[in-house]
Amino acid sequence: MKHNLQWVAVVAVLVVFGPLAAFGGPILIDHACTDIAKIPESAIAQAKATLHIAYGHTSHGSQLTSGMTGLVAFADRGGKGLALPTNAFAWKRGGAGGTLDLHDGAMSGDVGYYPDWVNYTRAYLNDRQNAKVNVVLWSWCGQVGSKYSNNRLFTEYLDPMSQLEQDYPHVTFVYMTGHVDHSDDANNKAANQVIRDYCRANGKVLYDFADIESHDPDGVYYAFPNDNCDYYASRTGAKLGNWAQAWQNSHTLNVDWYSCDSAHSEPLNANRKAYAAWWLFARLAGWSGPQTGDLNADGFVDLLDLAILSRHWLQEP
Repeated sequence: MKHNLQWVAVVAVLVVFGPLAAFGGPILIDHACTDIAKIPESAIAQAKATLHIAYGHTSHGSQLTSGMTGLVAFADRGGKGLALPTNAFAWKRGGAGGTLDLHDGAMSGDVGYYPDWVNYTRAYLNDRQNAKVNVVLWSWCGQVGSKYSNNRLFTEYLDPMSQLEQDYPHVTFVYMTGHVDHSDDANNKAANQVIRDYCRANGKVLYDFADIESHDPDGVYYAFPNDNCDYYASRTGAKLGNWAQAWQNSHTLNVDWYSCDSAHSEPLNANRKAYAAWWLFARLAGWSGPQTGDLNADGFVDLLDLAILSRHWLQEP
């Protein structure tokens, strides 16, 4: 009887902490998903083995991939205390040589250009040479606030994304918030919140671009930031500083952060966008995030953990 109850408890652990937990609800990638050292090597390897990614963007969106490019050498040098195989974070189109398969600039423009972005997505996915693609990302440039103020956020972004999900069920479409924009603070924040609420309510995958650049690496929140990491006292108040420059100046280059291209912004911003991108890819590949149920520390809560847990319980008197 005791062992029967123990097996019930084991199953309950898997239901709560197992792989289904990663996909049963929304996947929300924000500033809390920027600790690159917490992503297990096995999850990085799984992402490289299973994901085939197409990314469409203009200048602001390039922060992800320019940050990802710089991350390769930074990790190889042991930045952030990382101790991974050489080129662990390498990526290229096609994924040759054990790299992540990511087609940067796969589709022209960004999601601010409707209906172009939808047409480009369909043309890309309908091309037989892209049959393996199973993840599509699109980023914004500066249009998210105007989409909201003109009441076009649903008709030109959220609804078309949902339709693409229905038409291409084998592809995961990643939603994004737009970059912060102090010059249009109210509309920008309102638009990004609509996107967040929609993704939470409908179980979507969200890369929260704006949230990442509203927090520094210590978790300090800046209520009135700009995309270059300047921050202000209020919507009309004085500039108070630049959070990225301040953090870079007080931390060690190539140990705590690395220099890289970062369109319209500071290197640290692109660093954190890259960390969050890899967190996203690991989640899409099955990693459920840091969890107490990961008994063998392989980055996944799965049947191997069930075996460890059951073996421990069955050995009890």
